[in-house]
Amino acid sequence: MPPQSNLFRFFVLFLALVGLTPIAYFVAVEVVPVEAASQSDDATESANSSGFDRYIDNVAFGLGEHLKFDITYGFITAGYATMSVDKLIEFENRPCYRIVTTANSNSFFSSFYNVDDRVESIIDAIGLFSWRFEKNLKEGKYRAIRKFSFDQRNHKAEYNNDTTTVPPYVQDALSVFYFVRTQDLKVGESVFVDHYNDGKLYPMEIKVLKKETITVPAGTFECLVIEPLMQSVGVFKHEGKLKVWLTNDRLRLPVLMKSKVLVGSIAAELTSYKLGEIESF
Repeated sequence: MPPQSNLFRFFVLFLALVGLTPIAYFVAVEVVPVEAASQSDDATESANSSGFDRYIDNVAFGLGEHLKFDITYGFITAGYATMSVDKLIEFENRPCYRIVTTANSNSFFSSFYNVDDRVESIIDAIGLFSWRFEKNLKEGKYRAIRKFSFDQRNHKAEYNNDTTTVPPYVQDALSVFYFVRTQDLKVGESVFVDHYNDGKLYPMEIKVLKKETITVPAGTFECLVIEPLMQSVGVFKHEGKLKVWLTNDRLRLPVLMKSKVLVGSIAAELTSYKLGEIESF
């Protein structure tokens, strides 16, 4: 694969907090918009009666959040990426967020190797776990669509017509990132998450390393530096190549994501952001 495509596969690594998942497109599903519980008592009653007992207090992100990043290698800007809380929908009789991420090469790189990758995930708005995930890759002449779904009530995952038993509240490549943003992160401690991708389950540890103030195009932020580690298989295992800077406030905005490579480093820097509306359910 041409080396320039690695810049965009690397951005996935940020979003998924793993090193193997490409950015992708989630094929549209037939879902209908819903309103938050403050505006729709029926949605809340349906969700609470479904047998799930996990409630995550989410004051980090909400509907309408939109983040933009430049993807750089050294002093070279190769493209850009976005992360958006796109819609609030009803899925499996539950209020859910539809999360959308994209990565695109800039005009210079597109002239000889065009990248247009997109991924979407449906995340339960109450318990912050995944229901469905799909990715669509368009990188040069390469094309791929992959998708999987979860039966969270019966703890099953379905991928390529195969069914696998998974732990309760298992996460996909995007939902794990948004779930971590809601956690009480403390320096010296770790968050442990079960993460499923392309037919395999990966226990994951997210270490909180330190506090650090950094400046990116979007501004200057006091941050917590986190490091995702695969506990079993995966390119990172406990090698610690990827670091993510999250704002040290309730928002936990990702402002910088960086990894050293054989020569230099690749980074995604936050260039602009729009905050979402925090909902109650």
